[in-house]
Amino acid sequence: MIVLAQQGDTVDALCWRHYGRTDGTVEAVLEANAGLADLGVILPIDTPVFLPELASVNTSTPLLQLFD
Repeated sequence: MIVLAQQGDTVDALCWRHYGRTDGTVEAVLEANAGLADLGVILPIDTPVFLPELASVNTSTPLLQLFD
């Protein structure tokens, strides 16, 4: 999917809006978009950004239960 950056957008903000998380997604988006990091932290308005399809994240760490 290709999205256009809005005013004040960063790569991590785009990832958060599209994927709902930033862990590993920012790196994947930067790898899929050669030269995107060279544009700076704040992306220029209407910069096309390809958001690749990502596999779901599986955690091997057990979750801590506060109350049993």
